[in-house]
Amino acid sequence: MAYNEKDLRNKAEAYLKAERQQAFSSEVEAELSQGKWESLYDRFYTSLAFGTAGMRGIIGGGTNRMNSFMVRKVTQGLSDYLNHASKNPSVVIAYDSRRYSDLFANEAALVLAANGISVYLYPDLHPVPMLSFAVRYLQTTAGIVITASHNPSQYNGYKVYWRDGGQVTPPHDYSIAERANAVKAEDIKEVSEQVARSKGLLVPVPEKVDEAYYHTALLSLRRPSLVQDSPVRVVYTPLHGSGNVPVQHLLKKVGIHCIVVPEQQEPDGNFPTVPLPNPEHPKAMEMAIALAKKEKADIVLGTDPDADRLGIAIPLDAKKTEYQLLTGNQIATLLVDYLVEADSHKHLTKKPLVVKSLVTTDLVARIVESQGGRCKDVLTGFKYIAEQIADLEGPKGEAEYFLFGCEESYGFLTLPQVRDKDAVSSALASVELMCYWATQGLTLEQRLTQIYAKWGYSTEAVFSKDYEGASGKEKMAAIMANLRKLSPGDELAGSTIEGIQDLLDGKQTAFPPSDVLIIRFSCGDKLVVRPSGTEPKIKYYLFFTMEGGKCEANERKLASRIQTYKAALS
Repeated sequence: MAYNEKDLRNKAEAYLKAERQQAFSSEVEAELSQGKWESLYDRFYTSLAFGTAGMRGIIGGGTNRMNSFMVRKVTQGLSDYLNHASKNPSVVIAYDSRRYSDLFANEAALVLAANGISVYLYPDLHPVPMLSFAVRYLQTTAGIVITASHNPSQYNGYKVYWRDGGQVTPPHDYSIAERANAVKAEDIKEVSEQVARSKGLLVPVPEKVDEAYYHTALLSLRRPSLVQDSPVRVVYTPLHGSGNVPVQHLLKKVGIHCIVVPEQQEPDGNFPTVPLPNPEHPKAMEMAIALAKKEKADIVLGTDPDADRLGIAIPLDAKKTEYQLLTGNQIATLLVDYLVEADSHKHLTKKPLVVKSLVTTDLVARIVESQGGRCKDVLTGFKYIAEQIADLEGPKGEAEYFLFGCEESYGFLTLPQVRDKDAVSSALASVELMCYWATQGLTLEQRLTQIYAKWGYSTEAVFSKDYEGASGKEKMAAIMANLRKLSPGDELAGSTIEGIQDLLDGKQTAFPPSDVLIIRFSCGDKLVVRPSGTEPKIKYYLFFTMEGGKCEANERKLASRIQTYKAALS
């Protein structure tokens, strides 16, 4: 590939003038001196954009990397919007264990302070749910978390929250992005940390905020006496992230014996013991399950670096020699089943509301609605669940209360005081439900089997197809166009279509316009088709429900049906 070396050099030199951190500028200086134009092109052919979910990228020098300059750049744009939209704005900032997270948090705080914005900065790493809680508790205008969630170790990111505690939604996200992406190096305001602190513009988050979060989580227990000093044994891994302190603190408060995987206990942004710090991936939970077998644990918990995702493994035999990793849908099913059952004894005047993403199992809805509650589907993204909780602060809250929110990708929420995925309080709730079913003589595997027997064996399969290159978008558009030609009565993968919801046709009142198709079949299967907004791929979500509990016959039928759908959709 031919490069415009003069243009690349100009971009690199402009960046070097703006970047104050030697760790990042030295990378660019070395490649300039060695004439590594291909590498420099990758660093500068574009700039990381601040989108609707914030900013995320590979750590390093350059405008197409996560570094000090890019953090200051987007924070100046955020500052401009905050001063435009609010009087006396304030922001609370948290960060996780990733490389340079503490530095990026401090840089963001100083840019905000230089713009006259009051900043609360956590003195040590804190997870996403505690930041969301802090925004609401401290009544700040916005919040920032420095994290790349469950991405590989070479990534970091920057997420913005609004005054409701949820990630920014329209119109705020578009307005922030517009300003952030337009900022030039000379626009960025600066102030020293000493001056910011002396003016009272930069202060630590008060300890009472953590205490209030813990108190709220403990109050959410439905049957605290069952949990307190229970003899159950919990093995937990924070996967080198921010969940270690809060999860251990809550379990210690209720007297639960928690054994932490020692090799994964300390914060480490290199995540040396796992290929990917995501409890969805079996390899990330291998060390925890090995320890569980040794300790004969009753449950295994794992949280990702920013502690918004929760993974669970359960023993499959009385001797605890084998463990099964639960899917996100199975965890959601167990949690909603327990929470609805526990609240049914309280004779509440309000109906419970459960909110789930449209790609989360419909078994959740069947459980809730069969017991008098309501289940609301929303688009993928926990900010849409947060919007539904906010609605209950108005007249709707007179008839309903928020019970539970869930996404199939290991995201769960039981506290309305938090407006994002919360693996910390969900870990406590999971231990509680295990304790309860143990008093009923049931393991979690046995309870799942009972649920399937009552409401049908529900399971799912997810796969995707990549469409690389310049023609990739055209191919994706053609595939979606062909699927949109289908009608009820047509056949797909040997099954008759019963109904189709096209979220892009403008006729849907339940969802905002989105490039998503929901196809239901007369046999009970459901297919959700969703092109990725960030990658050249189409994702296919298959949902199956079969009569009776989980059994080998159902499993054999399922494998065959999945292959039939894959063949038809390829």
